[in-house]
Amino acid sequence: MDKYIVAGNWKMNLNLREGEALACELASYLEDHPPEKSRVLVGVPYIHLAAVTKVLASSGAVVSAQDCSEHQKGAYTGEVSATQIKSTGAGAVIVGHSERRAYHHESEEVINQKIRRALDEDLTPILCVGELLSDRKNQRQESVVSEQLKGGLAGFDAAALQKMVIAYEPVWAIGTGETASPEQAQEMHAFIRKYLGEYYDAETAREVSILYGGSVKPDNAREIFGQPDVNGGLIGGASLKAASFLELIRIAEFL
Repeated sequence: MDKYIVAGNWKMNLNLREGEALACELASYLEDHPPEKSRVLVGVPYIHLAAVTKVLASSGAVVSAQDCSEHQKGAYTGEVSATQIKSTGAGAVIVGHSERRAYHHESEEVINQKIRRALDEDLTPILCVGELLSDRKNQRQESVVSEQLKGGLAGFDAAALQKMVIAYEPVWAIGTGETASPEQAQEMHAFIRKYLGEYYDAETAREVSILYGGSVKPDNAREIFGQPDVNGGLIGGASLKAASFLELIRIAEFL
């Protein structure tokens, strides 16, 4: 397990030229200041994968796709397979993001199959889980997250889990006006680790990196990353500017 993973998720932002420019800024810094306590990951749109992988090749950063198809190949217009992602030089893929679940109605079975495809190509799956505002208000956060973990991880043994990363997204705290405290983040991270310990074993659970994906920014990262079961962040808006993303990397390095 890495002490910290600082993972950016550009979502559907930045054209190709803008993406290359941001990647160049990141590469310049990381080549001069290689992280010792953390791993940097950049989740980019499909059109950026090959270019950004080339730019970041000597930086130590891992490039990730934001999704992959559950299919290996075939007549699936508009889909991109894990095999195709791997061919760009990328090393990871985000799976089951809350926006994919909400806007594309992805089932646990589909998410599970995407993880399988990623692992078949030696890509690191970043499995996202998290509850909605209605779930949180009804005290259903643990039951929702446990069902997502159960479905996403079905059929995978401990060795497979050790090749994955888990990201907890409190969907209720993203763009709703609600705020998740560092203590609430820790509570759910501890629950996820406990669940994994019961589903697999305690040693495996200790070794899994669990990231927090609830609007991490330079002004709250120190408190969030400082929680005992938080191993870094899946960063949205703050990953779109080199200054803020690099500040998050520095925070992780010097905690």
